[in-house]
This record gives sequence, C-alpha cells and structure tokens, in this order.
Amino acid sequence: MNQQPSAEAPSRPALNRDTRVCISLAGRPSNHGTFFHNHLYEKYGLDYLYKSMTTEDVEGAVRGVRALGIRGCSVSMPFKQAVIPLVDEVDHSAGVIGAVNTIVNDAGRLTAYNTDVIAVASLLRTHRVDPASSFVLRGSGGMARAVAGALHDAGFTRGTVVARNERTGPEIARRYGFEWAASAEGLRADLLVNVTPVGMEGGPEQEELSFSAEAIDAAQVVFDVVAMPAETPLVLRARAAGKETITGSEVAALQAAEQFALYTGVRPSPEDVDEAEEATRRRGA
Repeated sequence: MNQQPSAEAPSRPALNRDTRVCISLAGRPSNHGTFFHNHLYEKYGLDYLYKSMTTEDVEGAVRGVRALGIRGCSVSMPFKQAVIPLVDEVDHSAGVIGAVNTIVNDAGRLTAYNTDVIAVASLLRTHRVDPASSFVLRGSGGMARAVAGALHDAGFTRGTVVARNERTGPEIARRYGFEWAASAEGLRADLLVNVTPVGMEGGPEQEELSFSAEAIDAAQVVFDVVAMPAETPLVLRARAAGKETITGSEVAALQAAEQFALYTGVRPSPEDVDEAEEATRRRGA
C-alpha cells in the first residue's frame, strides 16, 4: 500500500551503504527521470538514488538489477519488449500492450509494469473523456500501443489507428478491435491523439500540426503525447479553437509519479508532482 508523504519530511540522507538505487535503461538516455525522481527523493527525505544508464546487453543488465538488489528500473526504447521474458511477473498494465516501461525488484522477484498505460488511463478519467467518443490515434510505436491499450481498457470502441507502417498499424488496430488507416486525411473524430514525433522540439517537423485544422475544429478533445515542448503546435492550435487539451507533459509527470510510488511506496501529492516536473523542465530535461 502506498504511504502518504510526511508534511515535514527531513532532507535526503547522505549516500550510504543502505541507499536504495533505481536506474533507467534506454537506448538514448535523457535526464528527465534522473531530475524528476531525485527531486522527489530530496523532497520527501528518502534514502534513494536514481541514475540514467544505457546498455548493449539488456539480458545482463536485467540480471544485474536482480543480482545487485537494484530497487527499480525504468525501461525505454529499444528494450520495452526485450525485457518481458527476463522478468518473473507481468502486470496487466504491461501485458495488455506487450510492452514494459518499469521493473520493480522485490527481494529478487522482478515485476514488470507499464506506467504509461496507467498515466493515460488516469488522464482520460481526469479530463472526463466519454468512452462513447470516436477517436483517431496517429502513431504505431510503443507509446501508441500504451495509448491504444488504455483507450481499450477504458471502454473506447469507435477508433481508428492511423499509421503509414503497414505492419504495426494494422497489428495495433486488430489487437483492440479498432480500424486502421494509412492516412488521417478526411478523418474526423471527437478525440484526436497524436503519438508521433510531429511537433517535437528539435525535430524536423517541430512547427507542423499532426492533424489538419479541419480535424481539430471538428474534435472535442485533443491529446498530444509529445512532451517537449509542453505546448506543441497541436496543443496551441486546439486551445485557440477552444478545445479540451491533454498534454504530453501531463503524461510524462504522471507516469514518472507512478514509477516513484512503485519504487518507494510513497504516493507524491499532485502539487509535488507538478513541482518536480516544473523543476525538471527548468533544468532542460
């Protein structure tokens, strides 16, 4: 059971032999998890340390998590599926999409989760998105699987997965009983979800919209999973049109907060999650 943080938690203890270690495994490590988790460890006076890492030997890395007693492990591309046969138990959140982003080590027993699914499901509830809504989901990567799984679990049935990849797009659509289309041209829906790099800061399409202006105007809710920048061109255009928006920065903060709770047993307050995400953003992660 998750504990509630103390209102007057002491500062984090100095590193010592009992400090519990959490890591991330990613092909291209970022500072987001390092800044976010360590900020909250300090905030709540927890004897934990978080460090981003990469590897070319994922099997050896997961054996190391088990053997060294590493408490938690965040998993990013390209390892989200490769770690599945290496753990002891797969939680529903990861099993429903066949991808992992979190491993928790309980005395040598490794359990895999997907906190992206948990975060997306929470945001759909918080923003009161009606499961009877039609939707268009653009993308077919690991995060698209997480969003599609969350939509399916929440009771959404009237959806189309848009992806140029003729293997992964139809595969996701079939898995959840959705439609597939190679292009979003002409498609309209109550909910639009972008899970592509379109609009991502520093990318070749950072100034572009992932959906047409006509599709945005016809929608009720617009959800952009891109976290950097916090306000993508799609989010800005949707807000200008008076639409309800869900942002990638909300997903990033919530999924990290879920990881934090799984690792430590402490459920951070929404205010502290927002503070940690803002501090992380200020540091350039």
